Amino acid sequence: MKKDLIFEIGTEEIPARFMNKSLERLKLIAESLFKDNRIRYGEINVYGTPRRLTLYVKDVMDKQEDLEIIKKGPSKKAAYDSDGNPTKALLGFLKGNKFEKDNLSVKDEYLYGKRLEKGNDTIEVLKEILPKVITAINFPKSMKWGNKSFKFVRPVRWLLPIYGDKLVEFDKDGIPCSKITKGHRTLSKEDIIIDNTSEYFDKLREGFVIVDQNERREMIRNQINRIAVEKGGVITTDEELLEEILYLVEYPTAFCGSFDEEFLELPKEVVITPMKEHQRYFPIEDDKGELLNYFIAVRNGDENYINIVKEGNEKVLRARLSDARFFFDEDKKTGLESCVEKLKNVVFQETLGTMYDKTSNIKDISSYLSEELRLSDIDKKYLDRAAYLSKADLVTNMVKEFDELQGIMGKEYALIQGEDPLVAKAIGEYYMPRFAGDKVPSSTVGSLLSISDKIDTIAGCFSIGIQPTGSQDPYALRRQALGIINIILEKSINLSFRGLAKKSLEPFIKKNILAKEESKVLDQIEEFFKVRLKNALLEQGYDYDILDAVLNKGIDDIYDAYLRIKELSKWRKKEEFLNIVGSFIRVSNLAKECKNPVINYSLFDSEEEKTLVHIYEKTKEEFLKAIGEKDYNNALKAIEVLKEPIDNFFDNIMVMVEDINIRNNRLAILKQISEMMNIFADLSIIVVNK
Repeated sequence: MKKDLIFEIGTEEIPARFMNKSLERLKLIAESLFKDNRIRYGEINVYGTPRRLTLYVKDVMDKQEDLEIIKKGPSKKAAYDSDGNPTKALLGFLKGNKFEKDNLSVKDEYLYGKRLEKGNDTIEVLKEILPKVITAINFPKSMKWGNKSFKFVRPVRWLLPIYGDKLVEFDKDGIPCSKITKGHRTLSKEDIIIDNTSEYFDKLREGFVIVDQNERREMIRNQINRIAVEKGGVITTDEELLEEILYLVEYPTAFCGSFDEEFLELPKEVVITPMKEHQRYFPIEDDKGELLNYFIAVRNGDENYINIVKEGNEKVLRARLSDARFFFDEDKKTGLESCVEKLKNVVFQETLGTMYDKTSNIKDISSYLSEELRLSDIDKKYLDRAAYLSKADLVTNMVKEFDELQGIMGKEYALIQGEDPLVAKAIGEYYMPRFAGDKVPSSTVGSLLSISDKIDTIAGCFSIGIQPTGSQDPYALRRQALGIINIILEKSINLSFRGLAKKSLEPFIKKNILAKEESKVLDQIEEFFKVRLKNALLEQGYDYDILDAVLNKGIDDIYDAYLRIKELSKWRKKEEFLNIVGSFIRVSNLAKECKNPVINYSLFDSEEEKTLVHIYEKTKEEFLKAIGEKDYNNALKAIEVLKEPIDNFFDNIMVMVEDINIRNNRLAILKQISEMMNIFADLSIIVVNK
């Protein structure tokens, strides 16, 4: 017989940023415990509101599945004495595993015991596993309260475990465990009694709690879009903001507020940032992308007294925008360039120095990139100027108050003080990409400035031994590295990565603060980027063996490695190519035995040897020409013709003959072919029978 299970963990308000991961973890824990305890079910769903995490398991069988236990015991010889009586070894085996003598069998001269363990009633098993669910959920930050023996993200106030219509009774540190749950904190006046799992969602809805976060999300989305249309505008979808609000409310009601039109004279981002980042409001724009003097907020409650709530929110936003206007006006009086010297008083990192030091580093790296990539003189000039001003806005009043505006305000102030628009644009873009999925800078100057800033941070941290470990990455080095990789790939930048890293280490070598030898730090940085690049391309769907085949040869030119991976992935789909790889694997395996890769043509004693070497030498010329032109399709076409002579060679020639000179000469042929192939990629590690 099947019944549904509801297990609600009632808490104080859980931080919204923890909810998604917590729900994912809750589901995985439940799946694991149900599987381990042989409880069959139909489907597991998880739900969350600020005050509860809910596990909902459909069609749970009312009994565990039976379990047949079979264990290997002592050998037949050790199990019985000379009179055929059970020895202590056998008796201990029977007693320890609760086996009966009648259920023993013999296989390969060993005894095996067997017994059937009948499944218990599910409700009894749930009494054991539901407390484990509570303690198994991990949070970024947990707390203890009272005399409780476990930690949780916030104090747990009640537990509601119902299987069908029965309460699953257990004690967890004295926390109330009953059929009683709580409705909305202010709108629901009485406790809610759940007699049956089928009542759960409807009764909580009556108590002004929409348990299903997916339903709440659509409610919010529909409400804010409707209001925006009523005001003649649109909402620019901000999924991150929507997701945060989703877990701040149990019963969402959106409403529209307004602010004085005079604030629209401020830069758009100056108005939007206090709205979104500080007040969690949705701004409204017209169909041209211009900001309107309205905002949409979502309250945790119904429409009662909504005008009072609206007025309160308008008052708070007005104060925020008044502050922003004051800071903006004050900053304009001083100008951006005068702020650069003030960076000497802003510490970036205790050992690495100040933001002024970092600015100097960025200028030097930018200059290096200008030369390496042969920028035009005008772009060199723009990049140098943008690098000089890049951090200046950090000491402005506006960024001190709203740090989310770093870079954005730098662009605004640069334009105000008459900098070239390309310089201002680069300052506004170089923090990009700011997060996974964000765009890269659109301009060349902005892209190179972004690379310079990010590689300086990475090189500095690696210099003094600060590296990401586990979940710890205080300087967001993984994100910085991925940002550099994304810029290089999207902008098709061919560049010596090791040369860039080496240049970035120079200021820290001068300060004599390297934790290890320069070469070891460079190796660490390169390996760090290699892992980031591999993970990024795995997420794009590239096969791991294709990635290893190319990346194991090094990532000195990241974009070039990417081009090889793309081409190799296309060829991988051709059946004939996998046959070629199979032939090359044979070559590679034997080539490892070669000590001297010099071919002595006078030692040839077969047509197969002569033919293979002749085609190889002709192929090598075409192959190297294609490699030099980065024409990797033709490079692979060139080596494709080697398959037949390689196969003929192996079919008709014994390589490891007794004559050591002939043997070494044949190994030399294979070694040279292998070395040529390895210029492109290590094809020997590609999985042929994938």
